[in-house]
Amino acid sequence: MSTDTSVPYPQVSGLDTPDSALLETLLTEAPIGFAFFDAELQYLRVNKTLAEIHGLSISQAIGRRPTEVLPPEFAEPIEAVLQEVVDTDRPILDADFPVDTAGLQRYWLSSWFPAHDQEGRVFGVAVLAVEVTERRRADEAIRRSEERYRSLVEATAQVVWVTDPAGQAHVDSPEWRAITGQTPEEYLGSGWLDAVHPEDRERTERAWWEAVRTGSIFDASYRVRTRSGGYRHYDGRAVPIARDGEIVEWVGANTDVTAQREAEEMRGRLTEQLSAAALRTARLQQATSMLAEAITVEQVVEVITEVGRSAIGADRSAVALLDPDKLVLRVVNDGLPTSPGAPPEVTPLEHPSVLTMAVRERKPFLAETPESLRDQLGVPEVDLFLEHTDERSWIGLPLLAAGTSLGALRFAFNRPRHILEEERVFLEALAGQCALAVERATLFEREHRTAETLQRSLLPDRLPQLPGVILSARYLPAARNVQVGGDWYDAFMLPDGRLALAVGDVMGKGVRAAAGMGRVRNALRALALTDPRPAAVLAGLDRLFAATEQEEQVTTVTYIVIDPATGESLCGNAGHPPALHVAPEGPSTLSQIEAGTPLGIQSGRTQRSFVVAPSNTAVIYSDGLVENRKRGLDAGLEELVAVATEAPPEVVTNPETLLDYLVDRMLAGYEQDDDVTLLALHVPRTSG
Repeated sequence: MSTDTSVPYPQVSGLDTPDSALLETLLTEAPIGFAFFDAELQYLRVNKTLAEIHGLSISQAIGRRPTEVLPPEFAEPIEAVLQEVVDTDRPILDADFPVDTAGLQRYWLSSWFPAHDQEGRVFGVAVLAVEVTERRRADEAIRRSEERYRSLVEATAQVVWVTDPAGQAHVDSPEWRAITGQTPEEYLGSGWLDAVHPEDRERTERAWWEAVRTGSIFDASYRVRTRSGGYRHYDGRAVPIARDGEIVEWVGANTDVTAQREAEEMRGRLTEQLSAAALRTARLQQATSMLAEAITVEQVVEVITEVGRSAIGADRSAVALLDPDKLVLRVVNDGLPTSPGAPPEVTPLEHPSVLTMAVRERKPFLAETPESLRDQLGVPEVDLFLEHTDERSWIGLPLLAAGTSLGALRFAFNRPRHILEEERVFLEALAGQCALAVERATLFEREHRTAETLQRSLLPDRLPQLPGVILSARYLPAARNVQVGGDWYDAFMLPDGRLALAVGDVMGKGVRAAAGMGRVRNALRALALTDPRPAAVLAGLDRLFAATEQEEQVTTVTYIVIDPATGESLCGNAGHPPALHVAPEGPSTLSQIEAGTPLGIQSGRTQRSFVVAPSNTAVIYSDGLVENRKRGLDAGLEELVAVATEAPPEVVTNPETLLDYLVDRMLAGYEQDDDVTLLALHVPRTSG
């Protein structure tokens, strides 16, 4: 038994067809898809259009869920939407569902509505689908067209524009707007100038209105803001279009020259970088060369100060050396400011400063602003220092040699200073060269002090005081930047009452030369005490050299024995410069005694009489007095005779004054690069 629960179709006024019939016809014949699902997501109703969309027949769909009749890639999204509408009781509008039909992609716009019973409960879902394939294709075509247009605009370098005779843009320029992102309203009139870079606008605007006023060609270069917010370079050119002698419009074109300008800027930057790199390389090579010639720490400091001033524009340069025993840094030049709160010349490593931080961290310390210095050091003294100093940026560089810290460099500037990476590399290389130079100079000074101490310890403390003769001596070590040589002199009494005098020169520098000098001096004394004759003493030294000294060790000596009571004297010369005879009247002369060969060459030694007349002075000396890098030995001997001849009488009769006179005039204008030793023997007139 069955009961008819259908409701009669309501009538539409003026129509004979029931509403349900109209709806049925609409759902059946209209090109829209329709379906109704129950709460279990089963098809209760589906029209032919929607069934065909899914490749089904109506009978296949009714009473089944989408997952039972459709492929999973379509069914699962559909059921997910249906379930969401049932669960949330909210419609889903304009959901886009692509469908592949017979190999063609079709697009349907679907809307999903919950259906309610009389109690307001959801008992199903109604679906309406409208095909939008053609609209989508049209939209896609428009999109592709716009993309092609934008690509064409971006690819071309020309942007064409037109203005009225008054210079106001009255025709749209899509190319310009595609680049700048301006709307037509923003572009028209003089609005295009709003897209010009602020730094270029005044100049561009002035040139444009001047061209409009005079009717001349507009030609300018300026940067234009793009829609992305960046700027590109353009060359703009516009010409007036005249008709019957009147300007009717302006036609212009902008050419994108960004690539060209960037290439020019890149070439300029590369040229500048290469020039800067070449300059830094040249400066580093120059600094390396100067440091290689710097023998003392003082000279190293002078080089660093000069390089800091010329290469990086430093206003102050300081060099500090590490005392490893006391763990302090000692500044070795006057390179620190005297402002209150400034670091002291002797600073413990634990106290934060530009120098100590570089040593402790073993890497460059950079403070490009006062704020950076304050933040990195973090001690109260910094604030006091910054209040009174004119320094505004700082660089600290550790001096590292073979992994050992020797000290640090400090460069300061009176302005904030940004250190580029290339400058940092240059400074680190400079610090490396400086460290090697400091290490070398420190070793040199240590050896210099040792050799000088040894040499001075072997010279006589005082000269013998005898009636009938006056002795005077001078020893001038080479300049501080030259190693100590092997010069020496000696004067001692022999057992028979005679006086022995000697001046010698051991070729070479440093401790080795000083030690050689000591051996020769001691050997000469020992031989003289056995047989004081010059020939015997020199022959004995030859034998000693042949047995103990190296062949390349060149040593010269002049040895004189004089009897103060009689004035008789003998002289022997082993390769040494000739003695100088100075008289109060007449020219000075050089001794004619044969020089002979340096020690070690056994060629038969001789001795000759050596006469010093009353009121005369004999001076024996080392070659450092007459020979240097700029003056040869022969020229120096001639100059010595001339200088002695010109000496005033009061100088000639006083050996102390005479030696000072000879030293001052012979060394004037020359760098002393060797030891200078002089020993004077003066015979007063009253001696008979």
